[in-house]
Order: sequence, then structure tokens, then C-alpha cells
Amino acid sequence: MSSIKIIPFGGVRENGKNMYAVEIENQIFILDAGLKYPENELMGIDVVIPDWEYLKKRKNDIVGVFLTHGHADAIGALPYFLMDFDVPVFGSKMTIALAELAVKGHKEVKKFNDFHVVDESTAIDFNDVTVSFFATTHTIPETLGIVLETSEGNIVYTGDFKFDQTASTGYQTDLARLAEIGSQGVLALLSDSAGAGITGASAREKDIGEYILETFKYQKGRIVVASVASNIMRVQQIIDAAVKVGRKLVLSGEDIEQIIDTAMQLGKLKLPKDLLISMEEANDLEPDQVVILETGKMGEPIKSLQQIANGDNPKLHLSDSDLVFVTTTPSYAQETEVQKTKDMIYRTGAEVKFISDDLNPSGHANQNDEQLMLNFMKPKFFIPIQGEYRLLDRHAELAEEVGIPAENIFIVNKGDVLTYKNGKFHVGEHIDVANTMIDGTGIGDIGNIVLRDRRVLSEDGIFVVVATIDRKNKKIVARPQITSRGFVFVKTNRQLMKQSADLVEKVVQENLDQKEFDWGHLKQDVREKLNRFLFDQTKRHPVILPVIMEVNQNSRKKVSAQKNEENEPSKQDNKKKAKRHSGRGRGRKHHAKKNNA
Repeated sequence: MSSIKIIPFGGVRENGKNMYAVEIENQIFILDAGLKYPENELMGIDVVIPDWEYLKKRKNDIVGVFLTHGHADAIGALPYFLMDFDVPVFGSKMTIALAELAVKGHKEVKKFNDFHVVDESTAIDFNDVTVSFFATTHTIPETLGIVLETSEGNIVYTGDFKFDQTASTGYQTDLARLAEIGSQGVLALLSDSAGAGITGASAREKDIGEYILETFKYQKGRIVVASVASNIMRVQQIIDAAVKVGRKLVLSGEDIEQIIDTAMQLGKLKLPKDLLISMEEANDLEPDQVVILETGKMGEPIKSLQQIANGDNPKLHLSDSDLVFVTTTPSYAQETEVQKTKDMIYRTGAEVKFISDDLNPSGHANQNDEQLMLNFMKPKFFIPIQGEYRLLDRHAELAEEVGIPAENIFIVNKGDVLTYKNGKFHVGEHIDVANTMIDGTGIGDIGNIVLRDRRVLSEDGIFVVVATIDRKNKKIVARPQITSRGFVFVKTNRQLMKQSADLVEKVVQENLDQKEFDWGHLKQDVREKLNRFLFDQTKRHPVILPVIMEVNQNSRKKVSAQKNEENEPSKQDNKKKAKRHSGRGRGRKHHAKKNNA
């Protein structure tokens, strides 16, 4: 009997950051290595990736990373993973091309080249385990599901999928292959739950394309289209609509040009030669002749739209005649940001239109699709993944409706170790799996304490106190100076500032008068007493930063020494004086001799 463990490192009870480790007889298979975009409480964080500290102890057991598709939630953490693990990476041609782009953007791993292209007909033997693949439908071509064939049955990971009978070549699901996998016997199914809350039918991509075209036809002004850069299907629909209505296209975003170029080289995207123009060329055309495709940083358009609405984009400013057309479906976690973005755009006078207001353009399976996948696979055990807890729970209910016993369904958390023993899975040990936060060039150097401080700063501001003391003479040299940012408006709260300075002066003097002086105790005492006072006065808790400086006790000695040096004659002057003195002496001696004579 094979020893099998399934460990989620991300992608459960959250949106994005998909990464799952399947351990079979001491061989570890990594399924996807994705990131997620920060939610509202992660202030200043660029992206979040999984914490794989546990895997560092087992790096020799990792046989490779197997990717399902080229979106950030599946490949975004790959460059960081390869910094710690030098293992081969497997994926479809399109997925590998996008993974190479992601890796080349990081100097630490830009020379990594252990990539292997696979497709739905590929099978790879790893001792007692065979890895094979199956084609699925998503918003990016060549999306694959992954099958780990073991002696106990297949372990199937669907990745992102949906069923669309109108999907074009390169996006089609191989239904016959799904039936074949199910007939072989599926021990465990890890299935996409992101669309478990969608009760109706998802919009067909054919209908979405027609909707985009209709929007373009009836808009008289300029159109700013927001989309995810790696959503190749949506980008193609935007290109097709622009061509049909006779508009030129401007690409705006850090990644979009590279992604489009890569997709064109692989024949996954068709782009007329004379369609693209620069932003400068667009400014010389009439508004009804231009479409701007805005994809933002790392392919995420929402924050980029906020920058544009705020006037922070030097090349793109919104006007009353513009339409901002959002063709992506933001995650539930970004709902607040979406509403905030809408309001900001309306303030500029532009019109806003979200495709999700009229259609369900999701690339994820709805409830019917999820049950269809379950019926194809007929798994003995089921693990819903990729979604918040409520979505995992709803997916579990859907599984029960098609006949899977509740005791065979596991809603796991990050770090849960699902172990197969004696013909059954059970949640055994648990490993610590936190979030690794990326802020600028820092990887994992932002923790909960830093986030807490950022949250407090955003809510109550900062209160800086600067005091200068003479520790030797036990006195305060200068009255405490107070600076406040984001706490209160100083000009209208002068009395509060004066009282705060008086309190600090009193606390500092009390500490100076003690026999044993301690810097740490002084700062903590200032912080605690000032915190209580400010809360009593304002009911707020700002971040209090006491800065205590000590005058240099040696400064007076140095000044005196300098004065002495200035008054003291130089050696050369002394020599001149010595000569003058010696001359006068000889003269007197000579005069004396003369008188004696």
C-alpha cells in the first residue's frame, strides 16, 4: 500500500495563492506555485506567496513543479520558489512561456532553464508514480489538469476550469479524457471551488465577445478597457472588437506587451500589424478612434485604474466623454476596492461599466460544472480547493448531492496534512504555514507586527516627541518638541500639544532624578504615560515615537581646547620670537662690554 500525503500550502480558505504538495512514497509533487493580491488589511504589501519553510527540510524529495496554467494564481510564486529549490518545472507551451517571463524578471533566478513542455498526451514516469495531464477550458489557452497515477488510484488536480461547449481550439475540454480518467478509478479529487457560489449558467465566451463588441459600437468617446494581462481570451476579444469598429489600440501596462508578444509567437493571439499605436499617437486622434487596454502592474488592473482616476498616471487622464470598461471579474476579497474604484472614476466625470454587472464572465466552474466534473471523476475522496471557506463548504454540499459520503469530504486548511492510511484519508499532523508577504524587494521581512503598526498608523497616525537632556547635570536642556502626522491638526490643538510637552518634561525629569538611569525605561515611561493621556483626551491610540537626545559632555572641553590652540603661538612664530629675543640679548651683552672698555 502506497504512503500518500496531501498538504495545501495555499489556495484553501482564500482566493489565489494555489500551491499543493502531494507526497507519494517520499516523492513530493508540487502542484502550482501561485500568489495572491493583497486584501485591504495587508497595507502596502505588493503580493502574498505561500510559506514553504517545511519543504526546505525535504528539498531532495521534490521531483518537480507541475503547472496548470499561466495566470498569477498558478505561477506567480514560481520565481521565489526557484530561489529555494532547484527543481524541474513542467507545463504546457503557453504556461512555460509565461513562467519563463516571470522568472526572467528576477535576477536571482533569471538563468534558470530547467523547463519542460508537456501537453494532454504526455505521461512522465517517476518510479512508482506516473504523471499525466488533461485539457480543460479556462480564459487562457492550453490549460491543463494534472493526474498522479498511483497503485491506490488516481489523484486528480483540476486547476482552474469550466465547461464551455463553444470554446475555440486551444481552450476546449477533452471530455473523453475525463471519462477515461474516471473509469481508471480516482482515489482523491482536488477540484476548483472558486465558482461554487455561481448558481446560474456562466456566460459563454462567444456571448462575452459579442457583448464587448456591442459596447464598442455604441460608445462615441474614448474607451479605456481594464483587463488582466494574462487573460489571453479576453485580450483577443478586445482586439477583435477594436478591429471591427475601426479603432486603434493602445497598450498600457507593465506586462501586457511581453505577454502579447509571447502569445503571438506561439500562435495563440492574432493581432493586425497596423492596429497598435502609442499613447502619443492616440492623443492626435479623435476620441472615438481609440481604445486603451489597461492591465496595470503584474496584470492587475484595479489599482492601476485608481492611479489613473487620481491623476497619478502621467500619460493617461480621464475626461467626461471616456468610458472605463472593466472586463475582468475581481475576486470577492476586492469588492471594497472595486466600489472605491468606481466612485473615484465617476468623480473624474467618466462613465464606468463592469461586464460582471450584466454577464457572468467567470473562468471558473459554476455549480453545474462542478457537479459534472464530480460525475466524470467519481472520486472516492474529495477535497474542495481554490476558494474562501464558504465556497469550499458549498462545493462540499454539491459533492454530497451527487453521492459522495460526507465522511469522505475534507475541507482542509493551510498546513493540514491529509494522510492516506488503511484505505482511508484522515487529517493527521499539522505544519505551520503562514503567509509570506512581498513588499518591494523584501521577501518575508514584513510580519504581523509590521502590519499592525501600519494599520495603527493608517487609523490614528503618529506622535513624535523629541527631548534633549543633560544626563550628567540631570536636567532637560531644551523643552520637548512635538510633531504629529495623521493624529490631530496641530494648529487647532495647541493646548493638547502644550499639555503633552508638559507631561513629557515631567516624566523625563522624574527619570533623570532617579539614582539609576535607564534609557529603555525612560522611553517606555514616556510612551506609556503619553499614550494614556492622549487616549483620555482624544480616544485614539497613535503610534508614539519618543526621541531622546543627550548633549555631548565633551563639547565644552573641545571648544576650550580650540580656543587655547588659537591663542597658542605656532612653532614658526616661536622661532621668530626666539630670534628677536636672542638678538636683543646679544646687543645688550655687546653694549655692556663696550661700556666696560
